[in-house]
Amino acid sequence: MTGTAQDSDSREPLAHVVEMVRRSGSSFYLGMRILPPERRRAMYAIYAFCREVDDVADGLDSDAVKRTELHEWRAEVERLYGGHPTRPATRALAGPVRRFGLPRDEFLAIIDGMEMDLGNGLLAPDEATLRLYCRRVAGAVGRLSLHVFGAVEPEARGFAVALGEALQLINILRDVAEDAERGRLYLPGALLRRHGIDPAAGVLPLLSHPALDAACRDLAATARARLAEADRALLHCQRSRLRPALLMMGIYEALLDTLERRGWRGDEPPLALSKPRKLWAALTRGLLRPTWRPPA
Repeated sequence: MTGTAQDSDSREPLAHVVEMVRRSGSSFYLGMRILPPERRRAMYAIYAFCREVDDVADGLDSDAVKRTELHEWRAEVERLYGGHPTRPATRALAGPVRRFGLPRDEFLAIIDGMEMDLGNGLLAPDEATLRLYCRRVAGAVGRLSLHVFGAVEPEARGFAVALGEALQLINILRDVAEDAERGRLYLPGALLRRHGIDPAAGVLPLLSHPALDAACRDLAATARARLAEADRALLHCQRSRLRPALLMMGIYEALLDTLERRGWRGDEPPLALSKPRKLWAALTRGLLRPTWRPPA
């Protein structure tokens, strides 16, 4: 193969994943732009993988078709680690897998999480199931990110899992109404029942229940507890290596603040922070807070 053909081969998957990140409009793009190019490209490839398997779970196909597609993604992960990826996202991951030692099990955990979204397993789940879901769909991304960031402290793993759970819970709180319209209900069943809400009465009726706000505020308190857990772990980590995660942490903290001020009535329009608000929140958390201090 000529040098030009090799360059074209490497540019195609890279262009694919970069375009996916840019199109997403997510906070992820802002957080990862501060990384050096090689690490930034690795994070874009991880994001593209997650986006594509998430699109399978969120698509309009039957659960049977989705399971087949997710099974094929499992096979693609095996091809990736066997050195023969076939899809643009996994081809873009081939270099980062070698360079940063990205663990195969975390990619498989992400797929496990997407499979949990099929059927009714996450319809007002118990709290243990919700935590497992968060660990798979968000904590796994955090654990992969640590390898790219070069964060090697044992406490960094706890930071990644706690932060991943917090971010996923904030996503759930942001999307209560949107998820209900799609027949999904991630709020834990036990939490709902403590507030007099019967999950068996249906997903859409929950949106008009007067106790919805109180139930969501309880879950928001859990998200804040996970953020605090991440902060405690952070005291034992080299903060500069985790700065991209901290930028996202700041954005999500600001989002949670805004959600709590607005409250949950069930008929709110989708909430999105303005770009200046995101930037300020990211900089405040990621750049302006105290730098790393070693453990005692």
